[in-house]
Amino acid sequence: MALFSIAAAAAAPGIALLSYIYLKDRYAAEPIAIVARLFLFGLISVFPVMVLQRGLELWFGSTDPLFFSFVTSAALEETAKWLLVAVAVFRHAEFDEPYDGIVYATAVSLGFATMENMLYAFLEPFSLSALLLRALLPVSGHALFGVVMGYYFGVAKFTKAEKGKYFAFSLLFPVFYHGLYDFLLTTSGTVWMWLMVPFMAYLWARGLWKMKRANHRSPLRMIRREEEFKM
Repeated sequence: MALFSIAAAAAAPGIALLSYIYLKDRYAAEPIAIVARLFLFGLISVFPVMVLQRGLELWFGSTDPLFFSFVTSAALEETAKWLLVAVAVFRHAEFDEPYDGIVYATAVSLGFATMENMLYAFLEPFSLSALLLRALLPVSGHALFGVVMGYYFGVAKFTKAEKGKYFAFSLLFPVFYHGLYDFLLTTSGTVWMWLMVPFMAYLWARGLWKMKRANHRSPLRMIRREEEFKM
């Protein structure tokens, strides 16, 4: 029973954030089966990423915070998520509006974050305060990196020009934000909160704007308006 309680507490933030982002889709909710499958892929992807990260640490060492933040952590983790979205759903018929990219990318990202959170809860001394802090920082961070990734996946799919640029942005921007997040945490010492609070506030403001913008770009928006006008 105790193990179940710990697992539930560790999984709750990721599931709550995914539910929030899923319900923000204004025009056509995505099939639960696809979203759940991507969440599961995100959960599983933690383990091969951990192996690769360990290999990089052994090969290059882990003393340089810049290399750790932007390569060992951000580049490997975001590339794994990006590949899952690109291979599993980018050409899927259900990916029929820009906001879908946000739902799919955050499903993978929050699956990844949830597994990380559960491993932390089981391998470290259990503390509700520590899990709450992780919900506010790494879990929500992964969600916001997923929003950025998914936004540019959506633009790349539905734009008529410069698809390659936006496809690249769907990986480069999450890597940059993730790397900066880790770099601030590993180098700011005792003043980390004074840096992380405004940085996270910026990510949330930017993420919410991108969610609104993606909904506004939906081709289903005009169809919905026409249906409402006919009524």
